Amino acid sequence: MTANEDAPGAFELMVMMRALNVESDRFAERFAALHRLHRTDLNALVVILDAARAGTPLTPGGLGTALNLSPPATTALIDRLEHAGHVERRRSATDRRKVEVTLNEQAAVLARRFFAPLGRHLTEAIEAFTAEERRLIGRFLESGIKATAAARAEAVAG
Repeated sequence: MTANEDAPGAFELMVMMRALNVESDRFAERFAALHRLHRTDLNALVVILDAARAGTPLTPGGLGTALNLSPPATTALIDRLEHAGHVERRRSATDRRKVEVTLNEQAAVLARRFFAPLGRHLTEAIEAFTAEERRLIGRFLESGIKATAAARAEAVAG
């Protein structure tokens, strides 16, 4: 039997990806429930956190675009997160006319504390692979993300 004969096929890999997505969603939803957040609120916190990590200022309009929300829905979302103490609206340091949405330290601490076990377990799982295998997994994930984005664009257009 060759290595290809016991490798999972495309369908089996898609089923495993779906199961990983479901488990990931269940984990995130647990955090959302514990902190009385809507799923969109949680998605917004991730977008805000990723923008901060990238060093990219995030305006309310940018947040709305990232989440595919209307301006009124974005305002309501930011109001909820601000009221809950998770985010702040701040004037831009480079353009005082602009407002940026930032994650406050309390929310960052809560997220780090809750998501640390997931990070630890995923790190252990990932480190079980060789560097070459991780490169292959990275390539697979990158192409899977692109394929999913293409399908989403096709579904919107069709």
